[in-house]
Formats: sequence, structure tokens, C-alpha cells
Amino acid sequence: MTAEEWTAVRLSLLVATTATLASLPFGIAIAWLLARGKFWGKSVLDTLVHLPLILPPVVTGYLLLLSFGRRGFIGSFLADEFGIVFSFRWTGAALACAIMGFPLMVRAIRLSIEAVDRRLEAAAGTLGANPLWVFATVTLPLCLPGIIAGAILGFAKSMGEFGATITFVSNIPGETQTLPSLIYTLTQVPGGDAAAMRLTLVSIAISMVALLGSELLARRIGSRRQTA
Repeated sequence: MTAEEWTAVRLSLLVATTATLASLPFGIAIAWLLARGKFWGKSVLDTLVHLPLILPPVVTGYLLLLSFGRRGFIGSFLADEFGIVFSFRWTGAALACAIMGFPLMVRAIRLSIEAVDRRLEAAAGTLGANPLWVFATVTLPLCLPGIIAGAILGFAKSMGEFGATITFVSNIPGETQTLPSLIYTLTQVPGGDAAAMRLTLVSIAISMVALLGSELLARRIGSRRQTA
């Protein structure tokens, strides 16, 4: 592959990994709230979490540009006060990917938490454990395969994200040009079909390795739990 293609691969892995790791703690917290919480506005929160799945990705990217751009109400504050800039930076691509993959992550983790036997949590509570300790020592270990699945889904979505990313951070080589953006660019130039197909195969290989790795890890955790 060319240097440009390798740069796009490395940038895609960086963006997807950053998006996944940054959103995972929030995904676990929101999933727990939706699975166990009883509060006013729960349906509204659930709707907002899943909204990126329904909206066109371009709309999500445009909303990010309005809010996190240099002139946005959040972006201008972050830039002026902390020097943090998202628009037209790879960090902005990670933000867009995190938001687009967040619903899939939360859904997988939520289903895993809901599958945990609440009697085990209640038993730990009767022994004097506070809710946070119950979650850390009972709920979290039992739903770990679901957390892994959610993280992998978020990673895979980030690797393939295009619409929101290109709208928010454009398609700048070496800075925001991820694999999908470069593939799209190659399909628009004469003679770029071979390189586009090569990168398509690379994308498929990365996604398959991630999915197979998560499946093997989940099975290993499950087998350890059965033998414990």
C-alpha cells in the first residue's frame, strides 16, 4: 500500500480506538441507568441515546459542527478556555464516531445488565454492600461479555463511519481522512478502483478480526465463570 493508504489505516485505528475508549465509561453508566434506573425522563433519555441511529449521519455531523465548531456554543467555549478544538481535527472525527457508535454500545451493554439476576444484586445488598459496590463486584463482572460486545460494536461502527465525520471534520489527508473517506475519494478519481478495493479488503479484515477477537474473549470469560 502507499504511504497515503497506510496513514488512513493508522488514523482510522486511532480514531476508532479513541472513540471506543472515551465513550465506554459513559456507555456503561447510561446503560445501567436505562436498565436499572427509575426516574422521570427515562424515555426521553432512551430516545436521545438512540437518535443517531435514526437521523441521517449528515444531520448528526451538521449538528456537531453547529455545537462543537469554532463558532459553536460548546466549541467556542472549549477553544477559548481550554484550547480544545474538534472541528477539522482528528479528535473531532473521534467525537463524531463515538456519538454514532454510542447507541449500539449502550444497547448491547443494557441488554447484558438486564440479563443479570437481580436476586444476586439484592443478596449483596442485604450483606451491607452499597449500590456502587454491588455494581462493581456483582453486576459488572456478570455483564462483562456484553460490555465487550458493546465496545466492539462501537469500534466497528467507528471504523466504518463516514457521513457524520466528513460533514464535521471534512476530508483532510493526514488529519481527518479515515479509511471510508479515502475509499470515497479514490472512487471519484480515474484509476482509483484498485486502491479502493484494496482498502475495502483491509477494512473488512480489521472488522472481522475485531469481531472474532471479541467472540473468543467473551467465550473465554464465560468458560472461566463456569469453572469458578
